[in-house]
Amino acid sequence: MTEEISNMTATTKENPTQQGPLMDVFPINYNEKHIAELVHEIRRKVFVVEQHIDPMIEFDTHENISQHYLAYYKNKAAGTARWRETEQGIKLERFSVLKEYRNSGIGRMLVDRILADVIPTGKKVYLHAQTTTVRFYEKAGFKVTGELFYEANIPHYKMEFI
Repeated sequence: MTEEISNMTATTKENPTQQGPLMDVFPINYNEKHIAELVHEIRRKVFVVEQHIDPMIEFDTHENISQHYLAYYKNKAAGTARWRETEQGIKLERFSVLKEYRNSGIGRMLVDRILADVIPTGKKVYLHAQTTTVRFYEKAGFKVTGELFYEANIPHYKMEFI
């Protein structure tokens, strides 16, 4: 699967054989097996391997009801994220960028693309940010709106898009 991540090529919607720009983010069809496997492999590396999160927590019952995205850097799959509707609004979650692509702008592109898709709904947009990522989300327009809590044994804050 690691080789698949390295060899995955970004394509444009207009011409699936044409390579995309240096960086891009696409909403994806999670029901396509090879796409789901790619998403899982990125998240497995980031959350399960690096952060030691139990796979049973990371891969949950919300997979099929969420809208997933893949981010590409130089035509390689580099990151992923998803959003889903909840009773509280639209929850952004599972932001993950492979280590070798961090600090390249991929994470911000994921956030910006998802916000562009969900803000027009008029619903509250929120997320649970690991304490190490709060500043990143503040720069994207989010504000801490809750007390410190733990999710998967990692400290988090609830944040809302303002």
